[in-house]
Formats: sequence, C-alpha cells, structure tokens
Amino acid sequence: MSATYNPRHTAVLLVDPYNDFISEGGKVWPRVQPVAEEVGLLGHLRSVVTGAREAGVQLVFVPHRRWEPGDYDTWSHTNASQLSISEQHTFARGTWGGEFHPDFQPQPGDVVAHEHWAQSGFANTDLDLQLKQHGITHVVLIGLLANTCIESTGRYAMELGYHVTLVRDATAALRPEMMHAAHELNGPTFAHAIVTTDEITTAFKGAAQS
Repeated sequence: MSATYNPRHTAVLLVDPYNDFISEGGKVWPRVQPVAEEVGLLGHLRSVVTGAREAGVQLVFVPHRRWEPGDYDTWSHTNASQLSISEQHTFARGTWGGEFHPDFQPQPGDVVAHEHWAQSGFANTDLDLQLKQHGITHVVLIGLLANTCIESTGRYAMELGYHVTLVRDATAALRPEMMHAAHELNGPTFAHAIVTTDEITTAFKGAAQS
C-alpha cells in the first residue's frame, strides 16, 4: 500500500452504524448478515475505529436520515431505498433500530455530521465543512452499504478533492455481487486506495509512530 495517512489530516468516515443495519434484531440485518459475517464486518469495524482513535485519526460519524412520520410522503422523486425506508420505518428516530450500535458510540472529539437523506454523506450536509475545518485531506470509508452510501460518499469525496480509501472488509452489502461491483468494478474509478483492515490499521500505527 503506497498511500500514507498523516493522523492530523486523515479522517475515518463511519457510515450508518445503526442497529437496524448491524445488530441482531435489526430490520436490515438479516439481509446484510451473510456478507457481513463472511467478511468479518463487526470485528473489522471495531479494529479500524480503535486503530484510528489510538493513532489520533479523526473519527467522523456519517449517519443516514432517521425516519420520521411524513418523510418522503410529498416528495416528487423518491428512490427505491427511500421507498423501502418509508415502508419499513428503517432507522426510525427514537427507536432502538435508529440508534448507533453500542460498540460505535460517539466519544469526545468525534464529529457527527448532519444526516444525509439519500446515499452521499456530503449532499445537503455539513460533512465537507467539518472535514475542511479539521484540516482533513484523506478520508477512509467504512460502514454500510458498500455499493450505495459508501460508494456515493467516496465518489463525492473524490470530486471534492479528497484522497479516498475504501476498506473492503470493513463494509458489507446485501449480496456478494454488490461487494464485487463496489470494490472491483466501481471503486477503482474513484478511490485512490482499496485496502484491508489489517493494511489500514498497520498504516495508522506506522503514521502515529513516525
């Protein structure tokens, strides 16, 4: 891996770590579970988050809109994911499913960006502003889903001039072919590095010691 990650200028973007996505009993977990367990998602998320905090890398939560009654009811152009959220009340505000997984709770010094309505964590949020105010030039994306919010946020980050890293085993998708598309087909068109959890945590540790 040729990229280097100065802790002062690097952020881990933790996208949508909701109970509905990654906890037993979550509304979407049964669909994510096969891929998540195959790649070791939860363990790898913990490793990247812990490694980032130990190295002094900024952690930024990038949350999806928590569903509320009336969301999308009068919208002209809802997408398939938004229609599904409207039907299932995924990530509903004030519910367990709409809370972050207990292992991924914001700590002092972490940033929690404004909630995104669709798939990009940058669109109509303060994410770009927060990253710039913290001096961030490199972003490392982890979380859910590989081929939707991770891909859209990473592609948008590239367009804004950030160095983008995808961590292939610290994300998941609903089907294996979606993971393949995210990392083998689409990812290389916008990401500057596509790595494993072991590679990124080793890079963080080396950067912190240098």
